[in-house]
Amino acid sequence: MSTPGSSGRTSPPTERVVQILNFLADHPDQRFGVSELARRLGLSKPTCLGIVTALADAGYVLRDDVDKTYRLGPALIRLGHRTQESLRVSPGARDELSRLSARFGATAALSGVIDDRITLIELVAPPGARSGVEVGQSYPFAPPIGLMFVLWDDEALREWLSKEPTLPLRTKTARLHRVIETCRTAGYLVERLTPGGRRLYALMAGMSTELPDELRALLGELVSDIGERVYLRDEATPDGSHDISVISAPVFDHHRRQVMVVSLHIGKALTDNEITERAQALMTTADAITEQLGGGVPKRTGP
Repeated sequence: MSTPGSSGRTSPPTERVVQILNFLADHPDQRFGVSELARRLGLSKPTCLGIVTALADAGYVLRDDVDKTYRLGPALIRLGHRTQESLRVSPGARDELSRLSARFGATAALSGVIDDRITLIELVAPPGARSGVEVGQSYPFAPPIGLMFVLWDDEALREWLSKEPTLPLRTKTARLHRVIETCRTAGYLVERLTPGGRRLYALMAGMSTELPDELRALLGELVSDIGERVYLRDEATPDGSHDISVISAPVFDHHRRQVMVVSLHIGKALTDNEITERAQALMTTADAITEQLGGGVPKRTGP
């Protein structure tokens, strides 16, 4: 069970540890005894007991002494914080996302490209909302997935376009250039909400770029052109509202190169004024996170 991008070498004992931690992470509100864990994961009971005992000793899981069940432990919090620090994400980034999420009642997220995978680094959702995505979730970083992560960086854009596409594409160069120019001028990207787009990201989560031919063909029916889901203001519909999936803005490092993306997940129809209001607030958030990184925002030519 090698992970995307791995060398193919695996360690079955390590995989069993990962299997248990991932299972507990997928059921954060539940506790499991050794027998149930072993049964649900297809492990022997002695093996499972040995793993959870070692994890409990290290604080990565907690054992309830009364009913002898296990759940995730506090030591993982430290690992999560250290991971974010290594990715140059400060605690202040979550505060910025929280303010953005609260203002519009929508999920705000921070993502970046890590080891050639698009990875969700931080996320804040409104109380009680189900975002449909989780921190740590990753996607292949190859056309047509990932335009927003290279849109503001010429070198990164060229490298991305040179990658083997995740699925067959019919790239319209003129359209792509128009998208790039418009989004760079405005400082943000607006992606339209389409049934194909929703299905695409659901299918692609956690997958490798090396997809089976059958799946590539299916995905090719959903998205066939880079930037085709990008909404441009001069493409307004007669009723003045537009089904929007997500609005994104770039975060820059001290070289003024794009390193991450802040996104506001919409999932409903918005007017042009509502899009602009959210986009301006999103850019303010992205600029604040850029400042936290010690980065610099390139000069924008738009309003």
